[in-house]
Order: sequence, then C-alpha cells, then structure tokens
Amino acid sequence: MGQDAGERTLHYPFSAEAALEPPAEWAELRQQCPVARVKLPSGDEASLVTRYEDVKRVLAEPRFTRRLNADGAARIADTESGGVFNNELSGAIPDGGEGHLLWRRMVGRWFTAKRMAALRPGIEAMADQLIDEMVERGHPADIIAGLGFPLPVWVICDMLGVPTADRDRFSRWSDTMLNLTRYTQAEMDTAQAEFGAYMSGHIAAKRVEPGEDLLSELITATDAAGARMPDDALVATGQGLLVAGHETTANMIGKMVAMLLDDRRRWERLLADRSLVRSAVEEVLRYDANSGFGLPRYVSEDYELGGTVIPGGTTVVCNMAAANRDESAFESAGEMDLGRSPNPHLAFGAGAHSCLGQALARTELQAVLDVLLRRLPSLELAVPAEELRRREGLVVGGLAEVPVRW
Repeated sequence: MGQDAGERTLHYPFSAEAALEPPAEWAELRQQCPVARVKLPSGDEASLVTRYEDVKRVLAEPRFTRRLNADGAARIADTESGGVFNNELSGAIPDGGEGHLLWRRMVGRWFTAKRMAALRPGIEAMADQLIDEMVERGHPADIIAGLGFPLPVWVICDMLGVPTADRDRFSRWSDTMLNLTRYTQAEMDTAQAEFGAYMSGHIAAKRVEPGEDLLSELITATDAAGARMPDDALVATGQGLLVAGHETTANMIGKMVAMLLDDRRRWERLLADRSLVRSAVEEVLRYDANSGFGLPRYVSEDYELGGTVIPGGTTVVCNMAAANRDESAFESAGEMDLGRSPNPHLAFGAGAHSCLGQALARTELQAVLDVLLRRLPSLELAVPAEELRRREGLVVGGLAEVPVRW
C-alpha cells in the first residue's frame, strides 16, 4: 500500500490471503492512515476508521448517526437502494434522542441476563438435536450447514413467535437483505416486500391472539405517555432482530469452530478446562478477522478525528474487527488468548447503538461451544485451514463451509 495511503482511495471491503487471517491493509492503515478514503461496492466513497480509540469514539458520538438515507450518505451495496443500511425501513426505528432510548428500553426488556439464562436450556436442546442429525448423516460434515445456520434462525423465530414451518423463508430473507454484491436490486426488493408483508400479517395475528413472544410483548407494551410502538417500527424491529441475530451468529458459530480447531491445542485446552468457555467466546469475537463490512455512520457536520477533518454530509465506516487487533488496546493483539481478561472488544459496537442482542449472541455461542465439547470431543477440521474460503458478497463475514470430522 505504501506511504501514500492517505492520498489514495482504496477499494473496500479488503480481501485477505487466508480466510482466518486479517487483510494486510488493517495494520498499515492503523499505523499510517487511521482515517482512510475508500470506495464501497456501490461506487460511493466513505472514510474508513480502523484504530480502537477512533472506532469507539465514532460509535459513541451522537453526531455520527444511522441516517444513511440522508443526502450525501454513501450507498453501501452495488444496487440502487444501497442495501439494508440505506433502506426506508431502517429509518422506522428512531435514530437518537429520547425516541431511540425509549425503543431500546422497550425492546431491551426482553434481553435481560435473567431471560437469556432461561433460554439457555432450550438452545442447548436445539444444539443437541442438530448434532444428533449431523452424527446420523456421518462425517465429514459442514458445521455451518449442520449447526451454525439452523440454530440461530430457530432461536429468532421462537422469539418472534414464528411457526417452525416458516424458518427456511426467514433464513432466505435474511441472506438476501444482507446483500453487498451477491443479489440484484429486484431480488432485494422482493425479499424486503415478502418479509414486510409476512411481518405485517404476523403482527395483526398477534394482536388478536398474543403469545409468550417478544412481538406480542411489544404490541401491548406502552411508554410513559401510554403510547404504543407503531406497526412500521414493529416490522423494522422484527427485521433488525432477524438480520442482526441470525446471519451474524450463524456465521460466528462456523468461524468460532474453525478458529478453535485451526490450532487444535486451543480445543484441547477447552476440553481440559471448560470454565474457559465464556472467555474463549469473547476472544473469538475479538480475534475474528472476517466479521464483515463494519458499521457505517453518517455525519452532518465537519468532525476532526485522528488528525483528519471528516467533511459533513459524508459517511464513515467503522471496522470493529480491525480495531480489535489494535496493539495499543490489546496486549499481543495478533495472538489468540482463550483466557484473556479483561477483553473490551468492539465486536458488538459501542455507545448508544451497541448491539441490543449481544446477551443472546453470547448465550448461543457459549451454549453451542459447551455442547460441542461435550458431544464431539474428538472434533477436528476435515481440511487444512488454508483451504477454508470466505463467503463473499454479504454485509456480514463468514466462511463458505467448515468441514469437520470426529
């Protein structure tokens, strides 16, 4: 990349030589050009932020908003609408201020540590059932297809009160709505319309016959003034939970297994000391070199960051995975330490917009890892790690498949 990184416009997202390794550009940009000009798949330009403190500052700063349908905001995907970050539905949830805090409080009631702990036995039972089916089919098996993708969509559908028969449709809609370069505008529009129509009907049915699910709770919940969440915000909340809660966790299950088996001493250490499961999950979240696009933010006024003035009316992309490899924030940042503590990684963002479902994601990842260690202690990669391939073309990062045997 050279010394002129600050003068060049780089194509983003970057590619890496190996699926589990970070792109070389991350370290170079952190050292030489912490605020870099990049061209997105849409052809629009943005500023890319890669240092830990800078990423944390942008994510916590109220002047950086999610208003990615504003004039001058960069489109993300290579389609007319720009993708899931830019669509109209994303604006149905208040972006900031009291409205956003209220929305987070209403939805956040569902994501308490106590409630997540109550979900754990059900998640472990789902994992056991999927592993039973995988073992019955025999090995080698793809841990992503067999466990990673089915489990989180079960959990999300269960939370939304969606029937088991509709899980496959939810999985397909999630994939399409997370498009970066894989799907056409027509395919994205169809998925968005189908999902919106489904959720509107589902919400209407829940009004008539509420259940024990999150949507039923949100339909009847009121704020301090007695107001209820409007339908478009309910649909957007359902979409947000599906998009943020299915694909990201599904991919993370596959990446977690791949990272832990890449150097099998990691797996052996967990088998010897199961109390490390919690910190191991945090470390794979930090160490993940393939987390995807990052979080885009729009700034309406000039803002100075890392010695660079970011012009108002432009978009900034926060690469949390690059920030999580910052040596100034993490000792031996390029090494995986399963017992690392504290571990203030940014995998779930930071500030007022940090991931609302992070307690659920942690619960799922810890449950899956515990069950795999118990059920398949002899688990190993069925191919060399260098043969693993990234999934391309989506906002979230992942691996195409993770073949394993036991």
